[in-house]
Amino acid sequence: MTAAPGTGAAREEALLRLARQRRADARKIAAPAAPAAPVEPAGAAGPPPLSYAQRRMWLMDRLGRSGAAYHVPFATRVRGPFSPDALGRALSGLVRRHEVLRTRYGQRDGEPYQEVMPAAPVPVDVVTDPGDPEHLLRQAAAVPFDLAAGPVLRALVLRHGPEDHTVLLTFHHVAVDGWSLGVVTRELSALYRAELDGPAPEGGTAPEGGRGPRDPDGLLGGPAPRYAEFARREQAAAAGLAAGLEHWLRRLSGARPVPLPAPRAASAPGHRGRSGVVGEPLAPEVLDQLRAVARKHRTTLFTVTLAGAYAALLETTGAEDLVLGCAVGNRDRPGLRGLVGLCVNTLAVRVDTTGAAHFGALLDRVRDALLEAHEHREVPFDLVVERLGAAGRDRDGHPLVDVTADVLRAPVTLELAGARTEAVDIDLGTAKFGLGFYVEEAHGEDGPRCLVQYDLARLDEPAARDLLRRFTGLLTAVAADPAHPLTRPVPPAPAALHPAQAWLLERPEVARAAVLERPGQPPLAYVVPSGLGSAEPVGLRIALRSALRPELVPATVTVLDALPRAADGSVDRARLPGAPPADGVAGPAAGDGTSGGDGTGGGGGTSGTTGARARAVLDAFGELLGQEPAPDADFFALGGHSLLAVRLADRLRERLRLPLTGLDVMEHRSPRALSALLEERARQRTAAAARHGARRSASRTDTVLVTGATGGVGAFVLRELAARGRPVRALARPESAHLLAADGVEVVHGDLGDPAGLRAATADASAVIHAACTFTDPEVDLAAMRALLDGWRQGPFVFVSSVDAYGQPPLTDVAEDTPSAEPLTPYGRAKLDCERMLREAAGRAGRGGASAVRAPIVWGPHARLRDQLRWGATGALFQAAKAGRPIELPDPARGWYGAPWVHAAALARALVRCVDRPAGGVVNAVAGHVGWAEFATELVRLLDGAGGVRFTTSPHPDPAPAPDPRPAADAGTGPAVPPGLLHRRRYRAGTLAAELAERPGEDWRSAIAATLAC
Repeated sequence: MTAAPGTGAAREEALLRLARQRRADARKIAAPAAPAAPVEPAGAAGPPPLSYAQRRMWLMDRLGRSGAAYHVPFATRVRGPFSPDALGRALSGLVRRHEVLRTRYGQRDGEPYQEVMPAAPVPVDVVTDPGDPEHLLRQAAAVPFDLAAGPVLRALVLRHGPEDHTVLLTFHHVAVDGWSLGVVTRELSALYRAELDGPAPEGGTAPEGGRGPRDPDGLLGGPAPRYAEFARREQAAAAGLAAGLEHWLRRLSGARPVPLPAPRAASAPGHRGRSGVVGEPLAPEVLDQLRAVARKHRTTLFTVTLAGAYAALLETTGAEDLVLGCAVGNRDRPGLRGLVGLCVNTLAVRVDTTGAAHFGALLDRVRDALLEAHEHREVPFDLVVERLGAAGRDRDGHPLVDVTADVLRAPVTLELAGARTEAVDIDLGTAKFGLGFYVEEAHGEDGPRCLVQYDLARLDEPAARDLLRRFTGLLTAVAADPAHPLTRPVPPAPAALHPAQAWLLERPEVARAAVLERPGQPPLAYVVPSGLGSAEPVGLRIALRSALRPELVPATVTVLDALPRAADGSVDRARLPGAPPADGVAGPAAGDGTSGGDGTGGGGGTSGTTGARARAVLDAFGELLGQEPAPDADFFALGGHSLLAVRLADRLRERLRLPLTGLDVMEHRSPRALSALLEERARQRTAAAARHGARRSASRTDTVLVTGATGGVGAFVLRELAARGRPVRALARPESAHLLAADGVEVVHGDLGDPAGLRAATADASAVIHAACTFTDPEVDLAAMRALLDGWRQGPFVFVSSVDAYGQPPLTDVAEDTPSAEPLTPYGRAKLDCERMLREAAGRAGRGGASAVRAPIVWGPHARLRDQLRWGATGALFQAAKAGRPIELPDPARGWYGAPWVHAAALARALVRCVDRPAGGVVNAVAGHVGWAEFATELVRLLDGAGGVRFTTSPHPDPAPAPDPRPAADAGTGPAVPPGLLHRRRYRAGTLAAELAERPGEDWRSAIAATLAC
């Protein structure tokens, strides 16, 4: 991603303005007008840690299992007068006031920490005529957050009509909880009203929009509590939790997760984290009667709801020892009621229902267990889980607390002065728990209802509806008779075959199957393929997990050429790979579901515990867990937990250069299973490379290193390489590496400031595409290029340069052989210097050819490209259009003024082409040119800007770019046209013209719209 030619001044001007605004905001926060507490408590050393609840969010993100489940969308329909600009300024004040809303989360030595960023304006995207608004809201709320880079808050406004809007604020759960939303609505409403009342007091600087930033702390009666201080105090108090922790360990000793009925659909694992919701109405009088039942038993409606969940599970599963979870606030200390942040804990409520004949008896037990849990609510549940180790999960990795219950009150609503507002529900279709029972007190005009929300990988709809029917029926019956009798199911008769074996034999791709049962350990499964499909062991085991109870799922599924036979034709269990001695195997002889021998006379296959990858897995287990495990040892039983799963995945990914996430470790918990998974991924990568080998020369059969892989250009390069079946190695910061692992990419840790990491990543790569750039620190960019060239040993090197490297040649038509000319911006000079270093290194000591691809403005659907459009070379135009100000442009009567551009997908095609056929020098990647008048008009249309476009005559038709030294507040005075817009040059794309040819959706209008909408 690079900037437009000759727009260095505009870029630097925008960056300078943003930096000045941030400094002004920081000074405002620290101004002596209000006696603010320090950011960190006295004596604090190092960056603030995460709270226990935040740590869970961070781990879920690093494990790759959170998706949008921990997004918190907060939407409001606004009818009446409404100002998106006033909302943006109010949000900016809110973010200045609450540091947790501008905090990002780094990692050091495997441990996460908080980093509070300087305050900056909060952009509010406005979409006019949104088409399908529900779809757009869900799509916008589901866009991933990068916790390592921030931000954790996004704002979107849909304009349905002149006085009809929908406001969507999307937070990450790491920064807010339910209580926080109440604080946010109160304070944001007050700040918005103040913005409508008039400009800030004299002395404030004016951001875009024309009014000065207010002091939110002064307006709201003093500084807000700081979440970093809350996290430090929580960590400091951990040493005093020993007694409470021991209580929880005793209370939960021997407890197991609720045995949910497995989903019938074999595809259920593909639905992990996706939820379904079913509901039934509840008569209003029933709700009143349930409150009366609660009063009679000296408890609350919530406790009655929780008891109803226990009763429904008892009727369905027959399990009498049940653990359910409920959330509890953690704001008991004075002064925390105004704290925005994640301040919740989970209480594990264990109830023994044995002998409880009626609901009243069960309700009393639930009440007492809940009260006992509340007495020890100060102990973070994540600390309990870490101490429980393997006891905190079942054999299939499901957590101890995977079922919850709650009473849902009316949602909070954002109140905006002068307008009528109502809450808008946004269902992202995600699930934090396997199962949830809820009583909703009011559902619009339909009154109360009962809900069951379920994870599609843990439950299917028929089972969920059965639970809902029981839950609703129980509560209705209890309302009339608190002594309503409880029922339990009749245990099923035992099956003739092991359930895993019976299930495998029903699969068309399996000809024969055997299962070994082992005392105190999960069984082992073996299959012989039928040839009708792919009997892939990892896929079979995942499908088994969706079909069977956890304790019945085999630890591994091994594919054999044939099952070994004894003399009588039965399966010879002692000869099955990985089998213990015959006298140590429990259970009946394993049959194969056939009537006789298959004539092969022997077994085959592998046990999954030999070879270099298996050795690496065993070594990594031993290094992190302190002991070398047996092949089928359980990760959690060895003391593993979520953070260790992340570290184990990071270590194996670095050593084996295969995609792996912490979630993979938690799902394939033994060395044997994890080795089999890695072997399968290695096979898939080899097969993909072989399929596309004919399109590559023999010297390019290995890995392409891509820098900047999490950026806008790098992301499109990864997609292009994957589409061509090219093995890819992506360089990423450790805290962002997990964002790439799931894409089948080998990820190595490093960044532009890590010369040793850059050299190591490049050393054995067969090709390099260097797409990373700081944009603002040329020295770092130059040092990074030196390190990459030091490590470059073979194959081609493709460098994403910029048309800024041409400088200001005395031409209006710039071809690829045009010499660079002064003056150059610091950014352009750094690109030119990097090109020189590349040219000098190319072709020496076995290195291949070099290509310096000079790119202009890059557009495409990616968050980084969107931010560049907002704040980079075109930032002045974007901000003016968004704020409804007139956009000042050069007079078209003096000639064409505009910029070159390229779609990110077209640029990626061009870069990969240079890997296959190096250009041997400088080439241009320009897809087209757009005039500023056209561009600004389109921006005004997309952003529903009210200021329009007007033209002015500039006395300098093509001035040398120079940073604007004026403060941001004064930038609206003086020359009307930013110098960077007074640019007439066009650039030819000769060598790469075929790759840059426009494809559907790659015209400049579509590209801008997609960039703004991502």
